Parts: sequence; structure tokens; C-alpha cells
Amino acid sequence: MEKLMFLTKFLRSPRDIGSITPSSRFLAKAMVKPVDWSSAKHVAELGAGTGVFTKYIDRLRSPECKVVIFEQDRGMRQRLERLYPELHYHHDACQITSAMKQYGINQFDYILSGLPFTNFSQELRDEIMNEVEKALKPGGMFVAFQFSLQMRKQLSERFERVSLDFVPMNVLPAFVYRCEKAR
Repeated sequence: MEKLMFLTKFLRSPRDIGSITPSSRFLAKAMVKPVDWSSAKHVAELGAGTGVFTKYIDRLRSPECKVVIFEQDRGMRQRLERLYPELHYHHDACQITSAMKQYGINQFDYILSGLPFTNFSQELRDEIMNEVEKALKPGGMFVAFQFSLQMRKQLSERFERVSLDFVPMNVLPAFVYRCEKAR
């Protein structure tokens, strides 16, 4: 059901979805691995889709950890709201800082992203990344996967440290960027 929903959304709007199938469990584990779940108090997920990462986030977070899920597609967002009602939801990754105010969050410790930046205009990428930078605490981490190295230069210009992992066990193989904000 989840894969069919994802494929249908992709066929309707490939630039917004970015892949024909949800991420693999291998990619999901690589995305949540950099997070120190014992100390994380505020976590955001951008572009949650069908919730492959959301499932791990919900399972690994402490009860005190406040999580905000950003998903533009109303159907996918409503499905996630039913599956994970204790998390918070917002429709627009361009409004991270206003969503933070809404949920009483000063800054995020971690922001995880499944957004298909390659499909976005440079203007939209900049708008989202400006929000990410403002929303992350000093020393906070932005973790994002992409199917190419296209974002490497832009992320290196914005973050103090950027490191990469490669996840071959995914359709398509993916790079996981771990980007640390200066302290």
C-alpha cells in the first residue's frame, strides 16, 4: 500500500516526490544514526513522505523529544498524523522558524531531510536552507540524503563540517550528508 501510494504521487508530481519508491530501511538507518537520541530535545523532519524515517524517529526519540514533521502533500501528512499522533505537523519546509514558534521550540538539535533538492530551483533551495540555518542550534546537525553530490558545495559553504556516507542498498543508491553548524 505504502509503495503504491508513493508511486502514484511520483507519477503525478515527480519534481516534488523525487523517487519512484520510498527509501530503504538501510537509508533510513543511515539517516537516523548521527542523532544522539539520548540528548535530542527538538528534531525536525523535512519531506517525510510515507514516513520511512518518521517510523525510526518515533521509535528512537525519548518521550521528552519534541518532533515536527514537515510534509507538503496533504494526503501523506494526514496519514502520518494518524500513525504518529504524538508528533507535530506542518505543511511547508519554507516556514520552519514560524512552525518552531507555533510549537514553542527555540532551536532544533537535528533536522533530517528527505527533500529532493536537485529538483528544486536555486531560489527554493536557498529559502529552505536559510530556514534550516536559522532553526538549528549552534553545533546542531542537518542530515540529508541526495542521489548525487550536487549539494556538496552549497552545504560546505553553509556548515562548519560536512561529511558523507554512501548507501548503496537503496533504489537509487544515495549519499547521506551530515552537516554540523558552527558552535
